[in-house]
Amino acid sequence: MTIALIAHGGAGRWRPGSDEDAVEGLRRAVEAGRAILLAGGSSLDAVCATVVALEDDPIYNAGTGAVLNFDGFCELDASVMESDGARAGAVSGLQRVRNPVLVARKVMEETDHVMLTGDGAQRFARVMGFPDHDPVTPERRADWFDKRNRVDEVLGEKALRMRRFLREHPEYAGGTVGAAAVDSRGVLAAATSTGGVTLKMVGRVGDSPVPGAGNYASAHVAASATGTGEFVLRSLATRAISERVEAGAGLDVAVQAVLDRLGADYDADVGLIAVGRDGLTVARHRTRDMPHAFFRGESAVASRMRVGDR
Repeated sequence: MTIALIAHGGAGRWRPGSDEDAVEGLRRAVEAGRAILLAGGSSLDAVCATVVALEDDPIYNAGTGAVLNFDGFCELDASVMESDGARAGAVSGLQRVRNPVLVARKVMEETDHVMLTGDGAQRFARVMGFPDHDPVTPERRADWFDKRNRVDEVLGEKALRMRRFLREHPEYAGGTVGAAAVDSRGVLAAATSTGGVTLKMVGRVGDSPVPGAGNYASAHVAASATGTGEFVLRSLATRAISERVEAGAGLDVAVQAVLDRLGADYDADVGLIAVGRDGLTVARHRTRDMPHAFFRGESAVASRMRVGDR
């Protein structure tokens, strides 16, 4: 069985000068997952290690460095899923934890539930031994303060036309991180983590912690989504990829078809990554940028800012 892993750092438009850091961070994260797979480790361990590396890197919108909600604090969403037994675990609205993806894994492994949220997720994290951690960085605080001082300009009259606003101000949208992998046993796994979008309403939950929406793993495909979460939720995008592959479509065709449908139905600014049971990796996005990195078999890790880069 061919091992493989692919990861993304968020679809959107990265600020000028940040491209190199974004791509290099993805390469390092995938190297962490690659080492696990090459040593015979599980796809679940590999995607978790990859996402932990991205959560710990403050340039990404997940874990430390996540964006702030309207009231000025982080609410973190994350999920993991494994094809073996269709096991899944997720957290939403989690605060003051360094690595929400690991809390999501504990939900899957230590409880009978799939998702814990808010205060319940927080209490569970502490019981599981995850210490208090402030994920707010000075850069995110400054960004929040600037947008709060310009809230009428930032939201105001455009509040009912959010898609146009996000297109005109792509720096407003947060970038989810995620990974998908297949191990030497043919088991597929995916992990996804995010802080959501800047100035989101308190309590808002996006697609990232929802199996079949922002994160999914089946016997055929593991996939992770990024971008405007409300549209990914409505379309159950990652499950739709799996269903198309199960019906006989090639993975690249399936991913592109789901992306095209998101465009046709919602004009959505989204990106998708996926890996098949045969080790094929695919990345597609409808945004200018989506830093991603991947490897297959014995190959070295390749990292890119956008599909088509070399």
